[in-house]
Parts: sequence; C-alpha cells; structure tokens
Amino acid sequence: MSKKNPKTLTVERAPDQTSEQATAEVAVNPAMNAAFVVDTYQSNILGDDVDTDALVATLRASMDKSAAGDLSGLESMLIGQATALQTIFVSLAKRAHHQQYQRHLEAFLGLALKAQAQSRATIQAVIDLKFPRQATFVKQANIAHGPQQVNNGHANGGDTVRALENQTEQIEVLEGATHGGKEMDTRATAEAARGNPAVEALATGHRPKKRGR
Repeated sequence: MSKKNPKTLTVERAPDQTSEQATAEVAVNPAMNAAFVVDTYQSNILGDDVDTDALVATLRASMDKSAAGDLSGLESMLIGQATALQTIFVSLAKRAHHQQYQRHLEAFLGLALKAQAQSRATIQAVIDLKFPRQATFVKQANIAHGPQQVNNGHANGGDTVRALENQTEQIEVLEGATHGGKEMDTRATAEAARGNPAVEALATGHRPKKRGR
C-alpha cells in the first residue's frame, strides 16, 4: 500500500451533493481555510510533513470546544502569543542597544516597542476573556419645573406626555391670560367689585377733608 500524501485533503461528499457542491463547501469551510493558512506558514517550523486532514480535524475540535463555551484553548493561545511577543520585544530592544547609527537604533527600537504594545494588547484580551466587563445601566430621572417628575423608561408614556402638555398650558396661561381671544390689558384700572359695598370706590363727597396744618 502506498503511503498517503500528507498534503492530500480528503473531501467528504454527502449523498445528495455533487462534486462541485462539495468542493465549494470546502472553499468556505472555516476549519479548512485556517488549515491552509497554518500549513503555509508553519513549513519553516515543523516542515512539510504536517498532515492536512489531521490539521483540519484538530481545528474543528478546537472550534467545537469554543462553541460549547470552553474557551480554554483560546486563552492558552493568547497567553502564548503574549509571551512570544514579549520575547520579540526583548530581542529587538537588545539589538537596538548595539546599533552604532541613529537610524538603525530608531528602527530596531520602534519595532521593539510595537512588539511590546502588541504583547500588552494581547494580555488585555486575555483579561477580557476571563473577566468580561459587565454593562452598567443607570436609570435617569428628568425633573421638570414644579411638582412633576418624569422617569425615563416609564411604562405609561402617554400619561407622561399628557402631564407635560398640561403643565405647558398652565405656564402659558400664567404668562399671558387671554379674554375673549384678546390679551388682557393689565394696565387698565380694575372696576370696583359691586358685590361687596365695603370695597366700592368712595365718592368725592365722602372723602374726609384734609386737616389743616
């Protein structure tokens, strides 16, 4: 029996699928797409002997664990990346220290600081993964002029709107009352009330005479 080529990808086809449909499904499959990229860039690490089918199976298992809520694999990956980036930072920082020319020093030091920043960002991603931030909802209260209080999120929004309209009408009445469709002239002299003789205007003959000095 001939040995299987490790770079040969096995494509499974359902009974109701055509070969073209099965190939198209492979083209958009997340695990297989990731396997192609990983295999391309890992050749200088483990060589060309990594089996493509085994790589796809490993990626699918990792994705299934994440879908089930087990994020330990992602956490381990992020920790590994943060550590690797820290190693790159140290290496580049040491190389920058030994440079004789200013432009070379700035180039290596700039790359070192970029690796350091990426390491810090990866560490923050680990923290966010393990301790998700809780959203805080604050109930806001809007206090209108007068005794009314309007709370945001009130179940009966119609009552709130009507209360505000009534308040607005009251303010308009106080600012300028109308009589017969015309604005009242507050400069006019008010007539004496006929219903109460005690407050009627006094006639000229009833006024007391001025006392002499």
